[in-house]
Amino acid sequence: MTRIDALMPAPSPSRRAWLLACGLLLLVGLVWPGLAGTAHPADPAGRPSPPSSSGPSAPASGPSSPSSSPAAAPRAGTALAALAGLPVKGRAPRTGYAREQFAPAWSDTDHNGCDTRNDVLRRDLTAYTLKAGTHGCVVLRGTLHDPYTGDTVAFVRGRTTSSRVQVDHVVALSDAWQKGAQQLPAARRTAIANDPLNLLAVGGSVNQGKSDGDAATWLPPRRSFRCAYVARQVAVKQRYGLWVTAAERDAVRRVLTACPGQPLPR
Repeated sequence: MTRIDALMPAPSPSRRAWLLACGLLLLVGLVWPGLAGTAHPADPAGRPSPPSSSGPSAPASGPSSPSSSPAAAPRAGTALAALAGLPVKGRAPRTGYAREQFAPAWSDTDHNGCDTRNDVLRRDLTAYTLKAGTHGCVVLRGTLHDPYTGDTVAFVRGRTTSSRVQVDHVVALSDAWQKGAQQLPAARRTAIANDPLNLLAVGGSVNQGKSDGDAATWLPPRRSFRCAYVARQVAVKQRYGLWVTAAERDAVRRVLTACPGQPLPR
């Protein structure tokens, strides 16, 4: 019986090399699919992941943003900006405080021939009447629109009636003493007590209620005036190099948050 392979001609050396190369390529393609065509990495479970899109890949979500943006710096010239520059310290002892440490009450520091109290009454009262023979100094009567309460108070000069209108130190002198004023020269303390920036004519009862409280313990009942009130306190403390406590700073900041553009009075 004739063998079939005997009848077939033997492959030439070049054909054997070609067949061997094809076999190697087939073997490699089975073992390493990535060489045989485009393949995709498998996930940990062995399943191939879906092919990627032909275009450039896009982030899964939009650009990341911080959870909270930093607060904007206070605008120059505002009470908030000045507050940020005040020293923050604890309250010093009240030891040694007396009203006389700030010179006799209502000195004539501007040398206009009139004491500071009457200067403030003429500034803050309306429809006032002056006492004759005092060179336009002494106020006999007038009308106060109380900035602390919004009430209208009639002022009549007299032993039992003058106290219905009082001149408040916006930064109380005792508070100033405990926050740096005791270290100032006597002349600077006199200036604090008579500076028009630190003085407001107000109703006597509300002034008594305030006593020597700072912003952490007392604010005007009239909420619409609170921004202007704490701005004055900041301005006085900046002018005379006084400090604030942490609680006072936080209280002032809470008020000014509602009016960040509140200008610093001069």
